Amino acid sequence: MNFNEHINTKTYTVKEALITLMKYCAYQDRCHKEVEEKLHKMNMIPEAQEQIIIQLMQDGFLNEERFTRSFVRGKFNFKNWGKQKIKMHLQQKNIPDHLIKIGMQEIKQEDYLDTLENLAVKKWKLLSNTKDAKTKQKVVQHLLYKGYESELVYDIVNGLIQF
Repeated sequence: MNFNEHINTKTYTVKEALITLMKYCAYQDRCHKEVEEKLHKMNMIPEAQEQIIIQLMQDGFLNEERFTRSFVRGKFNFKNWGKQKIKMHLQQKNIPDHLIKIGMQEIKQEDYLDTLENLAVKKWKLLSNTKDAKTKQKVVQHLLYKGYESELVYDIVNGLIQF
């Protein structure tokens, strides 16, 4: 029986659920939506869910701004995601726009442009020796998929054509 199957069959007291969620949040920053989903899987009633979430926030285990900042840093620094992809994923986690703006401050513009250029050059070199329109389009698609803004992508890729 795996962990998720075990959660669905076990009943939790509020105290047991709180301890479980403290461990869950201590392992890595979580957003409210992730905690709510976990509590739902634990079959906790709405009143208990609300009580646990409030306690987690008061004890510093659940902090949406800290989660957002951490998420932005992680996805940019380790996965090289662009701002658009990061923003979309944060919106899927119901993070408010004002917190997304705060989180995006974790990315320095100079680092952002350097990363974009490095990704473009790496992809450009990886593709065939013939640097034609098809190669350009593949590089553009790759960078757009990573979540970079189209105007920045086209500026960088058009600069590569000079090579």
